[in-house]
Amino acid sequence: MLIKNNYNRTFYLFLLFHLIIWTIVPSVSNLNLPLDTIEALAWGSNLSWGFTKHPPASAFMVEFIYSFFGNQDWAYYFLSQLFIIIGFVYVWKFSNLIFKEKIYSLSSIFLLEGIFFYNFTSPEFNVNVCQIPFWAITVFYSWRSIKYEKISDLVLLGIFMSLGFLSKYLFIYLILTIKFIFILKVLKNRYINLKFLIPGAVFLLILTPHIIWLFNNNFASLSYALNRTGIDENSLLNHFYNPILFLLKQIGILIPMLILIFSFAKLKKLNLIHLKKDRYFLLLINIIPIALMIITSFVSGAKIRTMWMTPFYLFLGVLLIQFYKENLRKNFKRFLFVFIFFFILSPTTYLVVSLSNDYKRTDYPGKEIANLVQRRWDKNFSNNIAVVVGDEWYAGNLSYHLKSRPVWYNSIENNLSMINSETGVIYTGNPKILEKFCPGIYGTIKPIGICMIGAK
Repeated sequence: MLIKNNYNRTFYLFLLFHLIIWTIVPSVSNLNLPLDTIEALAWGSNLSWGFTKHPPASAFMVEFIYSFFGNQDWAYYFLSQLFIIIGFVYVWKFSNLIFKEKIYSLSSIFLLEGIFFYNFTSPEFNVNVCQIPFWAITVFYSWRSIKYEKISDLVLLGIFMSLGFLSKYLFIYLILTIKFIFILKVLKNRYINLKFLIPGAVFLLILTPHIIWLFNNNFASLSYALNRTGIDENSLLNHFYNPILFLLKQIGILIPMLILIFSFAKLKKLNLIHLKKDRYFLLLINIIPIALMIITSFVSGAKIRTMWMTPFYLFLGVLLIQFYKENLRKNFKRFLFVFIFFFILSPTTYLVVSLSNDYKRTDYPGKEIANLVQRRWDKNFSNNIAVVVGDEWYAGNLSYHLKSRPVWYNSIENNLSMINSETGVIYTGNPKILEKFCPGIYGTIKPIGICMIGAK
């Protein structure tokens, strides 16, 4: 049996199948890229050190892919899965440091297929998916830094912490967890190792351009992040309702993983007293970020959205295997059967849902509309389309699909100076609003107004 004889080969074959399946399935079943991916591509056309909604890492990633593959949808599904499997690789590397036998490391990875963040929702490259490899690598190098105190590990820790934070601000919960673990180490050793300051210094150095952007833009992305929590609609009830609802949703999310666990293990009382000291790191790295989310919701009354938890469970499989591994070898065939069931079920369900539901964002005829706009433009103007203005979805789709790859801007008011025939501008938005000020060719396509301003 392949698995029995070579766990390394099995692991990398699993990664290959995951990559291929979850690149092909959305590529053949979706007419258009998902909303968040189009949004990142819109930002990528006009790169900055920050955007009104999020920090810039996801935009840099998709624009890098665009520079090689252009508007090939499969490339962005591939990018998403590449980020997933890089995360899996570092969970695997970490597991091999924890477990003496690779059957446990492999099983901890297989458990992640029981969490829909890493399969069903993974085709949509967004800030949540963007965090995944940086979360896994940060945990890996934080463990190495604490254990070996090597300068190279500490520098790498600082680099990947900053990349994670530049993906999404919620990465701060992992950073705070690592800081807490470092403090525990200092208290245990009763002295401060100045080398432990290196990650923080590297982190702040890499973040400097983004910090400057925040100051220059009135902390727009931080304001958006706070508004998404619903704090402005807060009430006393929310301080209890939102964290309880959050916990119930997380239990629901983890049910397939728990089914996988109990395919080979029996429920038992966890004995933390006899847990090896270096395993407490594993416990803290899983529990503290989630606990901080619950505390945040309880104190502020903030609503925690389900998808925000995407990277938080990367090491949960390792923790569960640590507690429930005794019967794994004896019942491994049963566990493998249940794993294969979920491995097949997820893409099959995605395919069925995608092909049977006609009212999804991914059914939007973005390419068709862009082709129609391009034909109208070529018929009336001699220059290229250089700029599109409008929201991330309608204008962002045009920016992505049009052959000239125009720069995207979200605001009409802030970009009135661009209204000239030499630039080559397209405005999208509310037809009634556009009709009032449009000095160029005006029309509507589907539900949006199109204003074209170009050179004859």
